[in-house]
Amino acid sequence: MLTMCQLCLTLTAQMEPFKTYDNPILWADVPDPDVLRVGDTFYMVTTTMHQFPGAPVMRSKDLINWETISYVFDRLTDSPRYDMQGGTIYGRGQWATSLKYHDGKFYILFAPNEQGDAGRSYLYSAEDPAGPWTLVSRLPHFHDSSLLFDDDGRVYVVYGTGRMCELKPDLSGVIEGSDMQLFQPEADETGILEGSRMVKRDGKYYLLMISQVWAPGRYRREVCYRADDIHGPYEKKVILQSDQGGFPHAGQGTIVDTKDGDWYGIIFQDRGAVGRVITLMPCRWHDGWPMLGDEDGHIPDRMRPVVTGQPAFPLAVSDDFSSERLGMLWQWNHNPVDAAWSLTERPGHLRLKTSRVADNLFLAPNTISQRMLGPRCSAYVKMDVSHLRADDRAGFCAFNGHSGVLTVRKEGRKNLLTLTEETVNIAGGNKQVTGVDVTERERIVFSQGTIWLRIDGDFTVGRDIATFYYSLDGRQWQQVGGEFQMRFDWQRLFMGTRYAIFCYATKRKGGYVDIDEFNFKKDIPASLH
Repeated sequence: MLTMCQLCLTLTAQMEPFKTYDNPILWADVPDPDVLRVGDTFYMVTTTMHQFPGAPVMRSKDLINWETISYVFDRLTDSPRYDMQGGTIYGRGQWATSLKYHDGKFYILFAPNEQGDAGRSYLYSAEDPAGPWTLVSRLPHFHDSSLLFDDDGRVYVVYGTGRMCELKPDLSGVIEGSDMQLFQPEADETGILEGSRMVKRDGKYYLLMISQVWAPGRYRREVCYRADDIHGPYEKKVILQSDQGGFPHAGQGTIVDTKDGDWYGIIFQDRGAVGRVITLMPCRWHDGWPMLGDEDGHIPDRMRPVVTGQPAFPLAVSDDFSSERLGMLWQWNHNPVDAAWSLTERPGHLRLKTSRVADNLFLAPNTISQRMLGPRCSAYVKMDVSHLRADDRAGFCAFNGHSGVLTVRKEGRKNLLTLTEETVNIAGGNKQVTGVDVTERERIVFSQGTIWLRIDGDFTVGRDIATFYYSLDGRQWQQVGGEFQMRFDWQRLFMGTRYAIFCYATKRKGGYVDIDEFNFKKDIPASLH
């Protein structure tokens, strides 16, 4: 007779093959995916733009659970704008990135959406995708590019709207005269046509692209251009046009095979303020075309993993800052000022120091953040604000071009907590911050040096709502203000809303804040008080 424990294990083993996962498989801002398989392991790279370190590389065994294992670079230095000097790189930095494997090495190619030297493409390589990554060369600007190492040893870059060039064998540059247009977009391509992902299968070349159609019933879709020769001629087919989960606009991504010969599509979907999320779907080869979705061409609501029993790897995690190394999932807004933060000066705390005078949150160095996750999430920080100077600002916010901000500042011998709505105005080729529109919602005066600040996020259909709370003991919470409408705005930050912790000086540097804890919860109830 089986013991209760043995019976539970037996039932779990029997049920595991039938376990399914909801789409999106990653309900967080994970845009522009490129995915490949080496052996029985899948690897993915996505976009983080002005967040550093950048170009996150993830690993999975089942296409469902993804672990962040490295970043390709710690910082970019081609322009002082990466340090928020003379402008910013909001919505720029590292964009849609190509990931390939060839002759025992991994390769990554991306171009920042910049001009001049700051816009030249970066080509990196690594023997282990967990790093370190080494810069191979700087190439011309290749927008939304895709590398292809062909069977005959030649190397190509497909980019832009159907352009292609050939690289030199040592990958140091472009072969002169090789740049060409592969095809002319058809009349039904009335919007963007980009996001190149080139795949070769059974001797044929397949170029997947996102297609934005502007006229009536504006929608996004995924199209495929197919050819027997890489130089063409190419023919086109729409391979996915589907909404999912009450949200429209799925498009841009790639296809990948398993070691057993099955194929899958990994396509992102715009989901409002949380950003661009990852959906997984079957890829069925029909008449030589990689048709995405279920039998009806729709993104499935649920998917089975490629293999069972794999551990989950969250995209946002709690942190008590007890390590001497910053957690993998934290990122800085623009390049950090390394001398202005510490995990060792007060063990068990993240210390954020004011390092320069900033006019507003969007020019504050060393703002540190993690993703917010759908459908609902909650996070709080415990902060020691006793070492702030007059006119310093420190706090916790739902960070985006339109931010909901909990800010602590000195008010004589007291402390003042405010909730504000802050919308940044950005102009010009340098992405200069020209001002911030601020609306104060509520203010609270308190006297102690420690405060807990909490933000709940609701990203269910029709919501995109953040609510804000504070506590003076970490147990009893008081709501601050009403609901805040979060937004996704590609013209400002072009990212999903993030949990962000900040500390900056408005008149003179020298103050600091100590963060004792960041506590994160996912899938909270609709009302958590």
